[in-house]
Amino acid sequence: MFSMTGYGKGEYKKEGVEMTVEIKTVNNRYLDISVKGPKIFNAYEEAIRSLVRKKLTRGHADIFINFVDKRERQKSLYVDVAAAKSWAEAAGVLKGSFPALTDDFTLTALMKCADVVRQEETQGADEELICALEGAVNAALDNLNAMRLKEGKKLAEDMLARMDTVETLVNGIADRAPLVAEEYRAKLEERIKEILSGVNVDEGRLLTEAAVFADRANIDEELTRLRSHIGQFRSICKEERVGRKLDFLVQEFNREANTVCSKSNDLAVTSAGLALKNEIEKVREQVQNIE
Repeated sequence: MFSMTGYGKGEYKKEGVEMTVEIKTVNNRYLDISVKGPKIFNAYEEAIRSLVRKKLTRGHADIFINFVDKRERQKSLYVDVAAAKSWAEAAGVLKGSFPALTDDFTLTALMKCADVVRQEETQGADEELICALEGAVNAALDNLNAMRLKEGKKLAEDMLARMDTVETLVNGIADRAPLVAEEYRAKLEERIKEILSGVNVDEGRLLTEAAVFADRANIDEELTRLRSHIGQFRSICKEERVGRKLDFLVQEFNREANTVCSKSNDLAVTSAGLALKNEIEKVREQVQNIE
C-alpha cells in the first residue's frame, strides 16, 4: 500500500554531468504531473511523464530538474532587446525623478540586468544528458516510492485498527438487534394495559403489531453486508494499489451504516450506529491519502 504524499530525490554524477531531480507528491484523484526544469529538456517532457506513469498511478507530482554540465560545449549568448529597452526606460524615469543622484547606468550595467543577456546551449540535450536525466528521474521515483510505502504501512495500520473498532460496533449492534423487537412488544403491551385498564389485551393483534415492527426494524441484511465489507477491507489492504477500491468500499460502509441508523428505533442501536458512522468517516479520511 502506498501513500499519495511523499518526496524523493535522485542524483546522477558522471563525466562532468551533475543532474538532480526532486519529486514531491500530494493527494489527487487522478495522476497529474508537472515538470519544471531547464528549457533544454522541454522536448523530453513527455518521456519524463512516461517514466513517472510507470511508477505512479494517482496523485499530483511536481518534478524539479536541475543540472550542471561541466563538459566543454559550445554556448551562445541571447540578447533580449525588448527587455533591455524596458530597463533603459526605467533608468531614464528614475534619473528624471532623482536628478541629484549620480547616473552610473552604463552598457555594462544594462547587460547585468535580469533576462537582458542569457547564456544558451547551441545544441540540444545529447545522449549523455538524456541518460543522466533518466537515471536521476528513476532514482527519485524509487526514493519517493520507498517513502510512500513506509507512510502507506502506517496508514494501513491505522485503518485496520479502526476496522477492528468497526467490527466491535457491528457485533454490538448484532447482539442488541434481536432484543429490540421483544422489548418493543413488552412496552407496547404495558402501554395498552395502562390505557385500557381492566380490558383483556388482544394477543393476536399484539403479536401482529410486534411482527410488523420487527420486520420494519430488521437490519440482518445490513449487518451481513457490513461484516462482508470488513473482510474485504482487510483483504484489499494486503494489495499494493488499493486507493480506488477502498474509496468505493467505504462508500458502501456508509450506505449500510446510514440504513442501520434509519431503521433503528432503539437508543442503544442508534448510538452504536452513530459511533459506527464516525469511525467509518475517519477511515474515509485516511483512504483519501492512499494511492
